[in-house]
Amino acid sequence: MIGADLKPTESCGCEQVFSAELRERAGEIWEREGFPTTKHEEWRFTSLREIAETKFETELPAVQIDVIDPVAMPEGAVSLVFVDGKFDPDRSNGAGLPDGVVLSSLKYGITEHRDLVEAHIGKVIALDETPFVALNTRMTLDGAFLFVPRGVVIEQPIYIVHIAAEHASPTLTNSRSLFVFESDCQAKVVESSISLGAKNLQNTVAEVVVGDNAVIEHVRLQLGSEEAYHITNMQIAQRRGANFKTTVVTLGGKIVRNDINGLLNGEGTECTMNGLYVGRGEQHVDNHTRLDHAFPHCPSHELFKGVLDDKSSAVFNGKIIVRQIAQKTDSKQSNMNLLLSDDAMINTKPQLEIFADDVRCTHGATIGRLDDEAMFYLQSRGIAKDDARSLLVYAFASDVLDRIGIEVVRDTLEERLLERFHKTP
Repeated sequence: MIGADLKPTESCGCEQVFSAELRERAGEIWEREGFPTTKHEEWRFTSLREIAETKFETELPAVQIDVIDPVAMPEGAVSLVFVDGKFDPDRSNGAGLPDGVVLSSLKYGITEHRDLVEAHIGKVIALDETPFVALNTRMTLDGAFLFVPRGVVIEQPIYIVHIAAEHASPTLTNSRSLFVFESDCQAKVVESSISLGAKNLQNTVAEVVVGDNAVIEHVRLQLGSEEAYHITNMQIAQRRGANFKTTVVTLGGKIVRNDINGLLNGEGTECTMNGLYVGRGEQHVDNHTRLDHAFPHCPSHELFKGVLDDKSSAVFNGKIIVRQIAQKTDSKQSNMNLLLSDDAMINTKPQLEIFADDVRCTHGATIGRLDDEAMFYLQSRGIAKDDARSLLVYAFASDVLDRIGIEVVRDTLEERLLERFHKTP
């Protein structure tokens, strides 16, 4: 059985993050459920057979990382770095943060701030949300902990970097993040998963608590090897008047699955989810989102764009839930896809579940190719065909990047995409 290959051992050190009881329950769920198959409705268009048939190493020797991708972390940035799921203090930098802010590993947080961590860890996201949440809870070695007190404004972005190093064999790493933002605070977080080795599986879980009237921006980047695997689950719990924006940008990975869920759990809460996925070769990217409107007067906005070339494929499944109490909901969802090859493929499924009667909700999906008239216009102005093609693809993708409020992240991503599109045949 596949579950036996991934069965965690007591030597993994998980007891420093999660209780033995919680880890035991998580292990039972994983042993029972294992890898989802295409027979499961939520995984119908994403086959994990390749992952399930791979034997992963989980007890890994320490390695030295010489360079970190500057897209994920500029030099001198406030940061937490994890290599193969283990905290790297030499690469991390917490200098310059306001008083009261806690930026640390979860192991440190559970020791020095036990009540604060235990109040939220494993409680924001359901243990059985997906089997991968259970696997992460059972096996995680460490993770990131960020606490921002009431009324504190952090000007500089905080970078959280999860690196899967290159080893002789495929590896499995589990990383956890807990972000707790109290009322009236402001912060920006950039969280990256980088795989340096082929066939590595990174399984990350993020729990985010956003207090009353807090204003938070979060960016998630998936970078590195295009032969690796990324599984991400993020649950956001927002309270009254909170404003949370997240942008997911996927460039690396052969099989990628992102489950991004938001609970708008207070009147006047606003949530924005944006995403950009760029595929080539045989990359496959699956984005599942859920926005649950549980109170009145809560707007939400969602824009996901995909650029797919060669034999790459993608899935977008976006669900908006409006509960009966959530009157005056204003929700907009859009999924737009650009196919650059006859072999590229997208399966898109916007969904609305509305139980209230005084709402304004819209959703839509588009699939298209490059505009021949625009190509002709650019070429008639003396622009080479490949350059014209790159400019049009970039213009399509940049709509998502322009919505990122962290300038240095936006600029470095723009450079990376221009380089990638220019090299696209």
